[in-house]
Amino acid sequence: MARITPFLWFNSQAEEAREFYVSVFPNSRVGATVLHGDGSPGPKGTVMTAAFELDGQEFVALNGGPQFTFSPAVSFVVNCDTQEEIDRYWQLLSAGGDPHVCGWLKDRYGVSWQIVPRALPRMLADADAWRVARVMEALMKMRKLELGELQRAFDQR
Repeated sequence: MARITPFLWFNSQAEEAREFYVSVFPNSRVGATVLHGDGSPGPKGTVMTAAFELDGQEFVALNGGPQFTFSPAVSFVVNCDTQEEIDRYWQLLSAGGDPHVCGWLKDRYGVSWQIVPRALPRMLADADAWRVARVMEALMKMRKLELGELQRAFDQR
């Protein structure tokens, strides 16, 4: 098990969410399922936790009930090399969810994701303040990020 594993609290959709996420990300797999037993807070024999791995990152999903919900204060960044990757992840993860600005979205389970081109941090860290400002201006107008538009803003003279 990894040293740090994100632990996601779902109402009752842990197993469903696990199957969805594993279908979205390549190099992913379903892990162990732990069922409620005698003395646990849920009905005996129902799913308590559902482990999974997304492209090498371990996660555990818990069916914890409605006491807690997800917030955009914590999100998962998906770094993409191409526009095709951005489009694919955006389409799959935003389906039934809530797309926001600047590449952020909430999926159908309320989990927040940022679908961003891998080149974006380099653009925003550039020493040329005008380049950074142009990229930021373009970025703030987008929901799903468009790598070509960001690159044009960065390259503009």
